[in-house]
Amino acid sequence: MSDIEISELLHTRDVASEGRSAQIALIGLAVVFLVGFLFLPLIVVIVEGFRNGPVEFLQALADPDAWAAVKLTLLVAAIAVPFNTVFGVAAAWAIAKFSFHGKNLLLTLIDLPFSVSPVISGLVYVLLFGAQSWLGPWLKANHIEIIFAVPGIVLATVFVTFPFVARELIPLMQSQGTSEEEASLTLGASGLYTFFNVTLPNIKWALLYGVLLCNARAMGEFGAVSVVSGHIRGLTNTMPLHIEILYNEYNFAAAFAVATLLAGLALLTLILKSALEWRYAGSLAVAQKP
Repeated sequence: MSDIEISELLHTRDVASEGRSAQIALIGLAVVFLVGFLFLPLIVVIVEGFRNGPVEFLQALADPDAWAAVKLTLLVAAIAVPFNTVFGVAAAWAIAKFSFHGKNLLLTLIDLPFSVSPVISGLVYVLLFGAQSWLGPWLKANHIEIIFAVPGIVLATVFVTFPFVARELIPLMQSQGTSEEEASLTLGASGLYTFFNVTLPNIKWALLYGVLLCNARAMGEFGAVSVVSGHIRGLTNTMPLHIEILYNEYNFAAAFAVATLLAGLALLTLILKSALEWRYAGSLAVAQKP
């Protein structure tokens, strides 16, 4: 073996060694961040929630105001998530499968909630539907309550969760193209039949993934909901708002008990998210095969 070949071999080994060192360092840094910023706070919340025992934990959750916050959170999510699911599927189908004027504008509007602060979005609804807005007198005369009521919370939640389903579906549907739908329509199938039997099976995992993310954000939203809710205890407080009130009242045991329940929902969401990511990645790889 010549000196040049030996030198190249040593250089290759040095590069490989440096690559492994960098990989180990990056993995270690990621683990430190995960432990410090994700797992430790979660463990602290759970430990504090059960500090006084399971009896007080259950008593805190059985409190009428806490139970009302749980029910309101689930109600808002049950309204906002299906709405954004229908919109997301329709918008993704239109953007990925058709060409029309205003497509780029629609994409920009879908991404708008990502660039606007949730507090600002909540304030916009107050300015539109509040007592001092130009719609305020008409709403009051017709006994329609939006701000400081459930409709305002639903509107704010719908806005902040607007992009999640659409943004998961658009790249996948664009990569799949339109050949299968065109073949189905050519064979005489209707548009609805084509959607439910051709399009939907190809996007089901991405759709479930987007719905899961949308639901997680809907249950955990604080900023926009805080502006439009009015913080009426037992009526317009979602779980995040109820936790804030309990903590500000120095009722730490109850605050951490409700936070533990919310953290449990988040942990369940994380597990489902990981499972759907695996299935979603598999379906996307199959879709991208030539």
